[in-house]
Amino acid sequence: MSVSFKLLPEAVATARLENKQQVLERIAQLFAERYGLDANAALDGLEEREALGSTGFGRGVAIPHARSKAVNRPTVVVLKLDAPVEFDAADGMPVDVVFGMLSPENAGATHLHALAALSRLVRDDAMHQALADAPDGEALFALLSNQLERDAA
Repeated sequence: MSVSFKLLPEAVATARLENKQQVLERIAQLFAERYGLDANAALDGLEEREALGSTGFGRGVAIPHARSKAVNRPTVVVLKLDAPVEFDAADGMPVDVVFGMLSPENAGATHLHALAALSRLVRDDAMHQALADAPDGEALFALLSNQLERDAA
């Protein structure tokens, strides 16, 4: 099954943040700025999910995610951090690449497939290194859009 993500070039950014809370707040802010979503609602959803257990995936990557009435397909923002932050990841490593994802409220399988696609993406060693080496948001978007299009084909 292919997964269709909504990822705009301007929804990929770099930032210098101090902690997990600032990361979640910046992710929510990106959803508001780039997709016109309510930042507080996005933050509430992300924090609610994070309270169930860290979305720190491991290998320096986190995938905070939530359900939202405001989207009709999995919608993604990406943050590359200038310096890693603690995220309570499964492997204990701080994170420096963060994929924020909002999925429709009733998108059970679609939400899980989208999470799995992001997970596969960051488990790929070459892609993981390319993400780490990307100098800016534009380079990150180019990498991700090429890979996501290839996976959807």
